[in-house]
Amino acid sequence: MQYSVIVVGGGIVGLATALQLIKQKPSLKILVLEKENELAKHQTGNNSGVIHSGIYYKPGSLKATNCINGYHQLIAFCRENDIPFELCGKVIVATSEEEKPLLQNVFVRGQQNGLQNLRKISAGEIKEIEPHVNGLEGIFVPQTGIVDYKLVAEKYGELLQHQGVEIHLNEKVVDIQTTQTTTVVTEKTTYTTELVINCAGLYSDKVARLTVKDLNVKIIPFRGEYYKLKKEKEYLVKNLIYPVPDPNFPFLGVHFTRMAKGGVEAGPNAVLAFKREGYKKSQINLAELAETLAWPGFQKVAANYWRTGMGEMYRSFSKAAFTKALQKLIPEIQESDLVDGGAGVRAQACDRDGGLVDDFLILEERNVINVCNAPSPAATSSLAIGETVSGLALKRW
Repeated sequence: MQYSVIVVGGGIVGLATALQLIKQKPSLKILVLEKENELAKHQTGNNSGVIHSGIYYKPGSLKATNCINGYHQLIAFCRENDIPFELCGKVIVATSEEEKPLLQNVFVRGQQNGLQNLRKISAGEIKEIEPHVNGLEGIFVPQTGIVDYKLVAEKYGELLQHQGVEIHLNEKVVDIQTTQTTTVVTEKTTYTTELVINCAGLYSDKVARLTVKDLNVKIIPFRGEYYKLKKEKEYLVKNLIYPVPDPNFPFLGVHFTRMAKGGVEAGPNAVLAFKREGYKKSQINLAELAETLAWPGFQKVAANYWRTGMGEMYRSFSKAAFTKALQKLIPEIQESDLVDGGAGVRAQACDRDGGLVDDFLILEERNVINVCNAPSPAATSSLAIGETVSGLALKRW
């Protein structure tokens, strides 16, 4: 079976890439391969549903440019396809004097990224927006919103099939051979193609290593665990409430998120997952864990951030400690107000030298394009990432 392009991975980024390709060049014969029995089962289907504004990201980086471009494309897409979303805005809150300069840095970065109508707000103004929040000062980000990304991804898939793109579920890629022709081998069959685009998320490095033997990054899976507020306590959160992020760590800290599907999530923490798709503490894959622990880059990350990591792990096992972290933002929150929520696993690329790759990472080979790092805000940015990757792909025709 001969194809122009095979996209490996049926998450939101793989589907958006296929969508942008067929839009730009309808004559392409495209196949999307997904190892699960449904689309968007992992990172896409387990994220917080936030439409990110692009305020945090380094100006000119792939994250900044793709997030802001993707944001506008996503809003337009939701409107055109009747997908419910809401631009409710969020507050980023400094709760100590030490955080004020960091908050100012975030504000300046947002301005550099072209965000309109950002507002620095006082403690009193925070209370007007979120009456139960404790903060010295904050930023109101009107662009931020909420959506169900699983619905978005499913609509991408529906549109792809209408345009003749094939989507094969339950087909795990086990090998890619690039000789005279490029062959993709799955557990079921073999395909030939002119180009492979790897959007395999938590397994993107494994798929990349099938053709790139000296790959300098490994995916380290970090589980983010959430609680939910009891129904009678949801009044404590009107929309989205975030702390000032730690500039040395690629996570945004525990926060409160009103969900598009209803309810309010509190979290996440960020703990090492003992399995790439390990959504529970009890899920362990010894081979994958051994690979993580043996990676020189992870060993350096562990040495540099062990205190932060231990704090995150402690909160994972201690509801009281998790509650205490949330009380920095909303002092009224009590342990009894929280019930178990879900969890997601973030695919975080880590290089051999111990760098947690901060930007999106797209690597080009002759017959393969590997999307090797696409964590948050990849869902918001999906159509723009798809556009970026399809631009690289279409140079070949």
